[in-house]
Amino acid sequence: MVTTTVTAAASAPSSALRSLTARRRAGVVVSAAVLALLVVGSIAIGANPLPLEVVWAALQNVDPALPEHLIVVEQRVPRTVLALVVGAALGVAGALMQGMTRNPLADPGLLGVSAGASFAMTLAVALLPITSLFGYIWFAFLGAVVATVAVYLLGTGRRGANPLTLTLAGVSLGAVLSGLTLSISLLDARTFRSIRVWESGSLADRGWEIIGPVAGFIVVGLLFAAGAARGLNAVALGDDLAVALGADARRTRLYVVIAVTLLCGAATAAMGPAWFVGLMVPHVARWICGPDQRWIIGLCALLGPALILAADVLGRVLVRPDELQAGLVTAFLGAPVLIALVRRSRARAL
Repeated sequence: MVTTTVTAAASAPSSALRSLTARRRAGVVVSAAVLALLVVGSIAIGANPLPLEVVWAALQNVDPALPEHLIVVEQRVPRTVLALVVGAALGVAGALMQGMTRNPLADPGLLGVSAGASFAMTLAVALLPITSLFGYIWFAFLGAVVATVAVYLLGTGRRGANPLTLTLAGVSLGAVLSGLTLSISLLDARTFRSIRVWESGSLADRGWEIIGPVAGFIVVGLLFAAGAARGLNAVALGDDLAVALGADARRTRLYVVIAVTLLCGAATAAMGPAWFVGLMVPHVARWICGPDQRWIIGLCALLGPALILAADVLGRVLVRPDELQAGLVTAFLGAPVLIALVRRSRARAL
């Protein structure tokens, strides 16, 4: 009788682990399948409806003389690829921020990345004679990098950076830069018109000359994210336990800051702000695969693009023949999620 009880108790954790592993694998498979369907939908569906046979013919053998083929290969395909890289970047950046700050409501914007990108791009539009988007996005990326470095320096005390000081520094700097950006755009009508679409988070009219460099920065950021994943599992337990487990908390946070800067900076420069993507996606990933940051980061790299693609496709069909920018759609989707998370957090605190 005693032996049977002990055996059953010992097999319970093993059974739970197998169940969790199966759930994780199923989550990855389902997420990948949904993402593949959304990729097909993004190429096949647009504000200007095209027959599926025309889309398929354009993908197989493009005819430059046919406008329908050019719409597919020069607009929809680059737009879909950009959504993939930007979604992966924002999803992983959100997972890193929530893991580092141990705050389920954290968002990449807490480091001031989006505010820095918006301020630098607005300033460049107002002061420099640059007319192409390709010229402006580099100022946005530079602004994101400078803002993140400033936040890291401001949030680093004698004992090094910690989640609270980094968050406070990011929120403070972000508020200042957002105020300056709004002031400049309101005082200069040309600047306001130039950045209006970018500020709403648009994937349209981005060619390969933008996607290529942006994808390069995002790949490097993903490598830093992979390097920080194991350390984040230990840091989530607190610095003392992390040190006891042999993890380097300072190096992990530095990797996270570098990764978030590259990921969110490049994504924001190319697309503009995409609200709540970094907030929503990690919660879904955590619900599927549990608290292991390695699985969360990997799953966010699939769920983030799926969310951006879904928002972009919805934006194309909801207001035909016009379009609703993907950043606005994610804002509509994310606001109720944020409210639900805040209410749940308050309920747990009572």
